[in-house]
Amino acid sequence: MDENRGDENRGGGIRGTAGGTASVPLSVLDLVTVGQGRTATQALRTSVDIAKLAESRGFHRYWVAEHHSMPGVASSSPAVILAHLAAHTERIRLGSGGVMLPNHAPLVIAEQFGTLEAMAPGRVDLGLGRAPGTDGATAAALRRTDRLNEGADDFPQQLAELTRFLDDDFPDGHPYARIHAVPGPVQATSPGGVQSPGRPPVWLLGSSGFSARLAGVLGLPFAFAHHFSARNTVPALDLYRESFKPSAVLDAPYALIGVAALAADDEREARRQVLTGALSMVRLRTGRPGLVPSPEEAEAYEFSPMEREFVDGWLKDIVHGTPDEVRAGLDDLAKRTGADELMITANAHGGEARLRSYELIADAYGLPAAG
Repeated sequence: MDENRGDENRGGGIRGTAGGTASVPLSVLDLVTVGQGRTATQALRTSVDIAKLAESRGFHRYWVAEHHSMPGVASSSPAVILAHLAAHTERIRLGSGGVMLPNHAPLVIAEQFGTLEAMAPGRVDLGLGRAPGTDGATAAALRRTDRLNEGADDFPQQLAELTRFLDDDFPDGHPYARIHAVPGPVQATSPGGVQSPGRPPVWLLGSSGFSARLAGVLGLPFAFAHHFSARNTVPALDLYRESFKPSAVLDAPYALIGVAALAADDEREARRQVLTGALSMVRLRTGRPGLVPSPEEAEAYEFSPMEREFVDGWLKDIVHGTPDEVRAGLDDLAKRTGADELMITANAHGGEARLRSYELIADAYGLPAAG
């Protein structure tokens, strides 16, 4: 293992949650949700506010998801959003949760994240997924092809190509040997001269066993989408750990899980807020995506028996309630799954509820006061 990659750098700068009592580091996953009556501009401003709050309260990292053609989600371009967040923060790690590799040319991703690493040295993570992050028609429009399975099937090959661009180490004779991702290692050329930007650590993301096994075989950190695939969490993490082979990146497995969680000052308000996200999912799953409904709209909505069954199941996997209840739920989840880190996503109608939730969770864990 690289002598510069000890415990503090496992999985990309991993450390304990500074000043707090959380058993594992706590982080934030942002979908940049847009509520009914709100704008994308307001949603992006909220993301800046949450990132600054997360940094001041000792959350470890802040990732942005990639989704397309969803009116209620403004995170279609993670690299652009991360550049904006980098300009408004100083310490917190920033990353993609994740970039959907089949949607992009590997060289483009290497250039984008090399640029981010140059902007925010030592605090950028490159999380990669193999799903499109959207429906089939939108995926075809993104990729300019109707062969929608091509990207997912070729994911290991695309990953290998991206890694070579990041490391600038295509072998002699390879068609891409003379191509360099800039900013990148090629810029460190003159003795005692220019210091090249670092290489952002790569994470694999997944909601099934495929990426779990691949991350283990490659010795990479793994992030599992527990927030929408809770039944598969433990099997996937077991597969990751069983498949793990030490690498130059990690000498032991490191698994993060995304968790839907929302804290409010009382149980009823927490229920009102998470119901907005549940109704959004009902509409998305039935081909009616839209802006995130308000709590009032969600409470007044008449769910069909089938929709109610879906909502009840969905809400069971969201940790919500008072701050103490949310902390107990997160601690139990960390213990049951053995996760090394929890990444919290709080999807609600307005930015105020999301900001308040992260504040209350930080208070519940005794994380450092904002200052």
